[in-house]
Amino acid sequence: MSRSHRHFLQDLLSLPLLHHLPPRGCTAAAPASRTVFQQDQSLSHSLSYKPQHGQLQCRPTTMAARDTASLLVGLLVLFHTWGVWANVEVNMEDRVEVFMGDTAQITCMFTSSDGVGGMVIQWFYVKPSGEKQKIYYQDTTMKVVDRGTQFTERMNVNGTGATGEIVLTISDVQPVDELEFICLIKGLTDGTGEGRTKLKVFETPERPTIEGVQTGISVNEDSPSKIGVCEVKNGFPKPNITWYRNNTPLRADQDVVKVVPSITTDSNKLVSVRSELSMKVTKEDKDNLFYCEITYFVPGGTRMTETNRINITVYYPSTAVSVWVESPKGKIKEGDSIEIHCQGNGNMPSSFFKISKKDSDLVDSNVLVMDNVTRHQSGVYKCTSTDTDTFEEISENTTVFVNYLDPAVLVPEDTVVVDQGEELTATCNALSSLQTQTVWIKNGVKISVGHSLSLKNNTFETAGTYMCVVTVPEIEGMETNGTLTVYVQGRPYILTPEYTEIEASYEETVNLNCDVRGFPAPSIIWTTSDGKNLETTSQMKTEEGVTSVVSVTVTNDITAFCNASNEFGTDVLAFNITAIIHTTTPATTTTISSVSVIHTTTPATTTTISSVSAGTPKAKIKPAGSRGFIIAVIIICILLLAILGSVLYFLYKKGKICGRSGKQDLTKDKSSKDNIVVEMKSDNTEEAVLLGVNGEKQPPNDQ
Repeated sequence: MSRSHRHFLQDLLSLPLLHHLPPRGCTAAAPASRTVFQQDQSLSHSLSYKPQHGQLQCRPTTMAARDTASLLVGLLVLFHTWGVWANVEVNMEDRVEVFMGDTAQITCMFTSSDGVGGMVIQWFYVKPSGEKQKIYYQDTTMKVVDRGTQFTERMNVNGTGATGEIVLTISDVQPVDELEFICLIKGLTDGTGEGRTKLKVFETPERPTIEGVQTGISVNEDSPSKIGVCEVKNGFPKPNITWYRNNTPLRADQDVVKVVPSITTDSNKLVSVRSELSMKVTKEDKDNLFYCEITYFVPGGTRMTETNRINITVYYPSTAVSVWVESPKGKIKEGDSIEIHCQGNGNMPSSFFKISKKDSDLVDSNVLVMDNVTRHQSGVYKCTSTDTDTFEEISENTTVFVNYLDPAVLVPEDTVVVDQGEELTATCNALSSLQTQTVWIKNGVKISVGHSLSLKNNTFETAGTYMCVVTVPEIEGMETNGTLTVYVQGRPYILTPEYTEIEASYEETVNLNCDVRGFPAPSIIWTTSDGKNLETTSQMKTEEGVTSVVSVTVTNDITAFCNASNEFGTDVLAFNITAIIHTTTPATTTTISSVSVIHTTTPATTTTISSVSAGTPKAKIKPAGSRGFIIAVIIICILLLAILGSVLYFLYKKGKICGRSGKQDLTKDKSSKDNIVVEMKSDNTEEAVLLGVNGEKQPPNDQ
């Protein structure tokens, strides 16, 4: 068909009749949603108008109807004259691949020698039986999705066909949707073309599992024994399972290796595969690792995953045995728990073990446990393996040595009393099977290394408890210790605090601490400057001496004394406490002529001191008198301004200023006028005038 012929055909198609309008002069009993035109086989027959959903049939009776019929007859004559039909070509992909649950898009591209306008488009899928099922119809007037198919609620067709491309979209794709789809295109002149695409659906299977046999397998078995089972679930298409031993695939061998697969398909066509491996084992298989490789399909290729590795128990006879100390690793010390293990290089269930020492059987097992061992359990231990099938015995020995460390011995023992200035030497030793190390510790601090401790020129500061710690460096946790308490005797000595001068508020309670060194432990008495005794709040003995606390309620200035004494002498410390009294004058309010003025006096000096302990003086707050004086002056000024304002307001109300006496007699002589004048200045000029009480202008010389 030439280009001019195609243009002529398009002009014909643009007529109102071909756009589904009824012939002029024809009325329908009911409206129709779609109009189908039918042409009789004979070219000489007249044209009939038959709505699809109405009952109307009428022949065109007007001139327009006859013209339209003539055009259609001419069109048919042209088709017979040309003698050719339109050629439609359809192009589609061979396959479209998607994951289950995703959306599939199947594209149908087509061309026609008539052009792509006005095409009839239909979509089909091929059932497993080979039958075609229509799911969609489209022409220039309507788009219809067939009801009752598995795609009715999930499909959508995009495009009108005017561009030569239309796309079938299927959402939530399932394995049952893996079918062949047909796109059928019909041209204006009965030219027809179709394309086919296979929809491939994929689902990644769950992580595979592997389970090995829990019982051992003997090398003496005559037939293959079950090794384990691999399983992979819910894949599509069917996943494949391959067994491996140490990275080498296992191939089926009837006498040595057997692989039995089984396949299960659920209602959604998801496939689960199970594979069982059986084989004859050898001794070398005890160290081999078995696993499965799963191969599954995805869009565009394949993927692989593997299971965990499993190991099987293989039973084989022993040819030698070994015996060793399993724990503790390394050297053994007294108090440890010992595990002695015995094992042959075979593991037949028919074999049994026993462990003995000096021909004395200790346990009929391959494990011997001894708790809290001592040096007496050192010696040679023997392990014997007996095969009950052949009664053959195999044995092996091991030697166990238990290291020891005796308690520390101190000289002098426990407690020692020395005079001030005297020298003291102490020793600490512990018998051990290994080399030892000794340190001396006081108050958590290491003060000396070695077995001997030398204290020269002893004072109260050197008194206290000394710990001797003896360790064995080769064995962690192997140590012993002993303590020595040193008392330095002498007259009491009171540690002087940083502060003894204290200021406190009236009726405030102050805690005073007195820390005394000396031995024998001094007795402490608290007194005041007026000779009264104070009751001690708490008192505690320490290694160095005594610590005493007293609580004092401050009502006036007071001096408290800490008196310490023992058989060697006395010592006294004084605390001077100054009482501070707080005074504050309250604010008052005075009202004058409706003006409120607050009167305040200068506040007195205030010092606040909370309870303190000896050696922690309270901060003294300086008086703030200068600032209070300034505040008082400001308030007095405000008061004076308020009084002045009240007086001016009063005079204003009485009409004594600014010509407010409006009730004066206007006939009075000027000589009787009030002599009060006010100087008024204009904002616009510098001229000043004097006004009388009645508003009369006064000459400047009257001033």
